[in-house]
Amino acid sequence: MRNVILIGFMGSGKTTVGLRLSYRLRRPVIDTDKMIEKEEKRTISELFAAEGEESFRAKETQCLRKLLKNTGSYIISVGGGLPLRKENRLLLHELGQVFYLRADAETIYERIKGDRTRPLLQCSDPKTKIRTMMERRDAYYRDAADVILQVDGKSFEQILDEIEAKVKQMC
Repeated sequence: MRNVILIGFMGSGKTTVGLRLSYRLRRPVIDTDKMIEKEEKRTISELFAAEGEESFRAKETQCLRKLLKNTGSYIISVGGGLPLRKENRLLLHELGQVFYLRADAETIYERIKGDRTRPLLQCSDPKTKIRTMMERRDAYYRDAADVILQVDGKSFEQILDEIEAKVKQMC
């Protein structure tokens, strides 16, 4: 069985869906951001502040290369910016089935408006920044995805049902 990989903008539900899908499909879950934080012994925010975004993106690529060496079948949730690099999009396809959890900008804003742990949103107008970033990233997410799921207004159970049905079709 192939890995199930969840991509999408920050706040799209990747982490929560990943955890719940892990229970449902009885597969371990891996969160690339958590994996990097553990290896670096620093938070993502600290890494961005100390080394910059480009250095962090390189760490994401290294993380994917390590995951390619794993045997077994996992649920893998990746950071929102990971698919921006072409190399990462190719690696994602090698790793497994890629599901793009797509949400509208308003949904994202409502979910993360009070979250101070998102380094790219620490600005005077996060709502506009979200919309701009999402517009810029959508083509990259689409390029990386095998399946695009619009998640606005859906319960986690509905999203899990859709993913599970697609996983069964693709096996």
